[in-house]
Amino acid sequence: MCGIIGYSGPLEAKNILLEGLSQLEYRGYDSAGIAYFDTASTVHVVKKTGKVARLKEVSMPHHSHCGIGHTRWATHGGVDDINAHPHRAGRVTLIHNGIIENYHSLTQEFSLEDRLVSQTDSEVAAWVLDSFYDGDPKSAIKQLVERLEGSYGFCVMFDDRPGEIYGIRSVSPLVAAYTHSGALIASDLTALIPYTRNYFVVPENHIVKLTGYKISLYHMDGSPAVPETLEVNWNMDAAMKNGFPHFMLKEIHEQPEALKNTILPRVVRGLPDFTDDQIPDDLFTACAQVHVVACGTAMHAGIVAKSLMEPALRIPVTVSIASEFRYEDPLIDEKTLVIIISQSGETIDTLAALRLAKSRGSKTLAIVNVKGSTIARESHHILYTHAGPEIAVASTKAYSVQLAALYMISCRMALVRGNFSRDQAVSFLTKLLDAIPAMEAMIAQKDVEKELVTHLIQQHDTFFMGRGLDYAFSLEGALKLKEISYIHAEAYAAGELKHGTIALVAPGVPVIAIATQEHVFSKTISNVREVKARGAFVILLTKEHKDIEDGLADIHIRIPDLDDRFTVFPIAVILQLIAYYASIGKNLDVDQPRNLAKSVTVE
Repeated sequence: MCGIIGYSGPLEAKNILLEGLSQLEYRGYDSAGIAYFDTASTVHVVKKTGKVARLKEVSMPHHSHCGIGHTRWATHGGVDDINAHPHRAGRVTLIHNGIIENYHSLTQEFSLEDRLVSQTDSEVAAWVLDSFYDGDPKSAIKQLVERLEGSYGFCVMFDDRPGEIYGIRSVSPLVAAYTHSGALIASDLTALIPYTRNYFVVPENHIVKLTGYKISLYHMDGSPAVPETLEVNWNMDAAMKNGFPHFMLKEIHEQPEALKNTILPRVVRGLPDFTDDQIPDDLFTACAQVHVVACGTAMHAGIVAKSLMEPALRIPVTVSIASEFRYEDPLIDEKTLVIIISQSGETIDTLAALRLAKSRGSKTLAIVNVKGSTIARESHHILYTHAGPEIAVASTKAYSVQLAALYMISCRMALVRGNFSRDQAVSFLTKLLDAIPAMEAMIAQKDVEKELVTHLIQQHDTFFMGRGLDYAFSLEGALKLKEISYIHAEAYAAGELKHGTIALVAPGVPVIAIATQEHVFSKTISNVREVKARGAFVILLTKEHKDIEDGLADIHIRIPDLDDRFTVFPIAVILQLIAYYASIGKNLDVDQPRNLAKSVTVE
């Protein structure tokens, strides 16, 4: 969470920092601030509560060629100017992404009670660093991190080192690049893309030093290290709205192309093939069970995969919330394939789950979207999705490509384990590709969703229901609606309604019923009748050929006739658009909903 940017070079630093913070604002938007050296080597700090636009309004008359900037997602301390970053502590100016868990004991140990002006753990780190500083930045940073417990991505300036920025990280991401315009460091690639396509991920427990002339990387003992240079596989247009009113709507439209980019390079003679990903078939044949671990939307993709994989593979498939996984003493061993899903590859709970799985001897396969991310580097095997940057906080195309990756894994596993014949696997993959035009068809008729939210936004609650895979789809639909429209939304297995939940159904309450699974279709329709009899406003989603009795649904949305296993793709578009237009109808900030940030790098 939190956005970090640093720059040293010949250009006006303030402009680069402010524009970089605008690119990073989806990582946190409670407050924003910058610090910079002026031409007299004096450090100036400017910070404001609210979005980066407010910070841009502040007069900053000094010229500068070196500085750091931060956009905050609050963890310790309220949302105000004092708790905003950067923090000044003696000779140190510091910005921080993460959580210092032992900040209270450090406050007591270093007698900082009377020095602290904020409520943040970050200011404590700054004062501890200042206490160690004797003119050698690397030595002071080394002593600091030896005392810290928690996660951090720091960028630091020292008063007597004008033009220099130092960075270090543990868990929290940092990427850096030297360009013709100078040296840059950031928490996310989107801030670097205007200047370069080449970058490196700052390795954990390494110190990086930026000047206007170069970037240097050091091991903790001070010896030089060589970074691994990577290349971005998307351009700046991918991180821009390109005429769309919001990033979320743009990213909904990008889903068909993202699916093609993720699937087609891995199709060889009509079959899924992971040779180029260096994922061997024995990874799939040697396991006795599969354990999927993820958070939020990625976890919902895992639940869909479970419903798909267990019937095909005939082995146990378990889905765990990453934040609970390492505290529940999971039943995993060397015969377990643990699939880790994270868009950013930096989600802290998911990373901890990965490390636990490896410690238990399990083989790990990571599905991530960001090349070189921590989870990608630490997993035994990686399957990169190719969604490009996802800027809106509410995930859309990342969900679709995660599903695509899971479907391809399911198909390959079934093939190499003997559960699918070659013809069955080819048919499966063909049907997966057929889902792409089905998504395009749903995007083309988005005005249907735009009209139906008129009733939705007048209500305080909405219920989603379905059976089997339809229930798995419902979970993601409910999350999308609540996270960007702030309408209380819950998903229920349709058969569970009369075991308690139906007590909440009152006249006018919206119920979004998904009925795309043929073998339970009549059962789901019976449940729809039950809620309709109690006055619910029913929005029913079915396949195109289904005839529905008059009066059963207030709104009936039809998707193209697909194999039951693949209806998730057009259904996802419908549910995303419902959430999007509900947020628009309530005049809310679609891309940056309250209290949320894009990449969760703190527990």
